Amino acid sequence: MSRYKNSDIKRNVSELYKKLRKERGLPDALVQYETNRKKAPTVEEIKALNNVGHIWTTGDRLYKLADKYYNDPELWWIIAWYNNKPTEAHFKVGDLIQIPLPLERVYGLLRM
Repeated sequence: MSRYKNSDIKRNVSELYKKLRKERGLPDALVQYETNRKKAPTVEEIKALNNVGHIWTTGDRLYKLADKYYNDPELWWIIAWYNNKPTEAHFKVGDLIQIPLPLERVYGLLRM
């Protein structure tokens, strides 16, 4: 499942980037996905999943964890969403994070 599913596609014609687009030989408008905001899971939804705890250590990456638990590194965003931390920069060494399983039930939460 792509994190861009159900995201609107926007044309960015912002004057702020006009000079940069021209310098780089880019078109007058850039096509971008709108940020898809997903609600955090409720306590009841979390209880319905089997969470695997993981202590964040030096060298950890969300895509590596997604590959390990989901066999798909592109699903890194699910772990970030579930832990309510949008990027790896929000995790600190020693943080206990949760990996939600099974993936089929996680997909069910995301479709709500």
